[in-house]
Amino acid sequence: MQRTDKVSRALTDFTEWLGVFGETSWDYQSFFAGPIGGRAKALYYRDRVWGTAAVAPMIFFEAVLPSGRRLFHRPLRFPIADAHYAMGFAFLYEATRDFSQLENAIHFLTELKESRCRLFKECCWGYPFDWVTRNGIIKKQTPLITTTPYVYEAFLQVFELHPEEEWKLIAESIARHAATDIKSFPTSETASSCSYTPFDQGGVINAAAYRAFLLTSASRVFSNEDYWRIAKRNLNFILENQNQDGSWYYAVDGVRDFIDHYHTCFVMKALAKIHTLTGDESCKEALSKGVKYYLANLFDEEGLPKPFSKAPRLTVYKRELYDWAECVNLCLLLRDRFPQLETTLQTVIDGILKDWIKPDGSFRSRRLYLGWDNVPMHRWAQSQMFRSLAFYFREAKNAEKLRPDMVKRETREPGVCATFNHS
Repeated sequence: MQRTDKVSRALTDFTEWLGVFGETSWDYQSFFAGPIGGRAKALYYRDRVWGTAAVAPMIFFEAVLPSGRRLFHRPLRFPIADAHYAMGFAFLYEATRDFSQLENAIHFLTELKESRCRLFKECCWGYPFDWVTRNGIIKKQTPLITTTPYVYEAFLQVFELHPEEEWKLIAESIARHAATDIKSFPTSETASSCSYTPFDQGGVINAAAYRAFLLTSASRVFSNEDYWRIAKRNLNFILENQNQDGSWYYAVDGVRDFIDHYHTCFVMKALAKIHTLTGDESCKEALSKGVKYYLANLFDEEGLPKPFSKAPRLTVYKRELYDWAECVNLCLLLRDRFPQLETTLQTVIDGILKDWIKPDGSFRSRRLYLGWDNVPMHRWAQSQMFRSLAFYFREAKNAEKLRPDMVKRETREPGVCATFNHS
């Protein structure tokens, strides 16, 4: 069976599994989303000695008995997962023209309309649980600039396939939220970081990357130069904080200086899409250095994604589904500019088909040091992998339609159209 056929079969099996399993799930943060785990994690950030003792039971379950999540919290619906599912089904519709796939995408947009953060005027999304961080508790339904851009892409992608005025209005509202509710913090004469939520002080690299892409796209889609001026300063923040070796730390606070796989992908995905929209040569230069670092430091001797090049702490897993999903995304976006990523892409796709698909059609969540974490978690990263494979499948089907002499392919992602083609 050809690789594309295997991916198609995997997508069909997953869709059937999703219909039976349902659209809520536990999460890797389930250990700390409830009152017991949340207090233990907060203590860990205040006092490492007593805090380590407090979180030890949760870490034990995470490493040895992942199904223990059921003891600490309940299944939830995750907007970021709904956005990925909407985009994944939209890709399947583009590849197959099966209208039921578009109906599936529209279903998830409907769910997203219901789950928006209601305390804000503009449309925005966050987590459905209280998130304990080293800087305090981010309460549930607090907008996150790492979630909302996926919803923007989902509404925009489905609008392009099946125009509904409401979806355009939601995308416009999301852009206003990103420009006004999310705050800018100057870091140089030409650059600004941005807040992760409307309430913090900024400094996280991937947060700026998400906002830079969203507002770059919105500046084209809605013909708003103010959005580009904001985006350009966030873009410069990313470029100015790239390390000499091509990497990016998670944040510029001198504390969260780890380098991991999927956050690196987040940053480079944003740069790739901004470069597609603007042709900005500084993006291309940063990507060239970033890809070199990425391939040399975030893959193991087998050419497969590894979680960290510089880890923040002891980890309980060897491989992470999220890394593999984002690797596929990044390779699809950049293989035309960096052909060496084509080999990486095919190696990773083969690895997914070989090791990560369970008999029921869902994906394994993590490769632990002892066995696997097989608890299906929509946010981490069932939905991301589904979207990535659907993206790959659409691109493969598009390539099949090209004549043999048409060697150039155009990879198109949500949010990179110039303007709305429908009114």
